[in-house]
Amino acid sequence: MTKGILGKKVGMTQVFTETGELVPVTVIEAKPNVVLQVKTVETDGYNAVQLGFDDKRNVLSNQPEQGHVKKADTSPKRFIREIRDAELGDVEVGSEITVETFKQGDIIDVTGTSKGKGFQGVIKRHNQSRGPETHGSRYHRRPGSMGQAADPARVFKGKKLPGRMGGQTTTIQNLEIVRVDADKNVILVKGNVPGPKKSMVEIRSAKKAD
Repeated sequence: MTKGILGKKVGMTQVFTETGELVPVTVIEAKPNVVLQVKTVETDGYNAVQLGFDDKRNVLSNQPEQGHVKKADTSPKRFIREIRDAELGDVEVGSEITVETFKQGDIIDVTGTSKGKGFQGVIKRHNQSRGPETHGSRYHRRPGSMGQAADPARVFKGKKLPGRMGGQTTTIQNLEIVRVDADKNVILVKGNVPGPKKSMVEIRSAKKAD
């Protein structure tokens, strides 16, 4: 079964392990998540727990949002996500999920929205190689051939071209939890996770952990 929690990326730092190894870590602040819905196979066709994270003022939320959290007796949330195939043991609507759900050494998957890079060319966006710089070459950083001239006389779908880069949902798998601080609601994850500082991330049990 899957465990999960929503949090906010604070930034990166480094810590020493018990063996004296210096490890780069990402600091994720995961204040208690409120269970807004519990879905089961009988009622919804699948098992899931819907979590809400980060309070939002009533003036910034509409009536459907306020009505959705009323049964959980909590304020509207900025971020709401479902954890599929979640453990449904003592989970009830209105209960809280804390960082103590995880422990040091757990292997997790972290999902977030990657940093937006704006409009970029094919070299930065798709890691293509540049053309020659000298000897009369006029092909330096261009995307290359667009396709055939006669048939089909169009650019195929999926052609790697310049465009907006980043800002996509990204998951990094099999990351290790270095430390869990229940007093500060903080999880330290080895390595980097997607997204800029203050962005929302979703932590789940690793799907492909050995």
